[in-house]
Amino acid sequence: MSLWLLLFACLLTCLGQVAQKFAVESWRGVDSAWTEKLRSPWLWLALFALGAGLLVWLLVLQRLPVGIAYPMLSLNFVIITLIARFAFKEPVDVQHWFGVLLVIGGVALLGQQS
Repeated sequence: MSLWLLLFACLLTCLGQVAQKFAVESWRGVDSAWTEKLRSPWLWLALFALGAGLLVWLLVLQRLPVGIAYPMLSLNFVIITLIARFAFKEPVDVQHWFGVLLVIGGVALLGQQS
């Protein structure tokens, strides 16, 4: 159950980050006041997802040692790299992919401890 909560916290955090990206992309080249920018649905989705992610993270910390839980948040780097590459069409070089594989290996090792 704890690992599912951890994965859910990661997904909510990643959703918040992606929503932030969409929010700022929608502002690019648009000369609008901050009051208009504050009405962005992407911004509100980001705030909701990050807030919900924080609450789920608190549940994770009740169940797992922080020394195990916190490093496993590095899954966010894996998820965001995949989203950057395939949703935003951003280039990802071989070194970056190698780093992603190392992160996955580290998370797998830590997952065996929990």
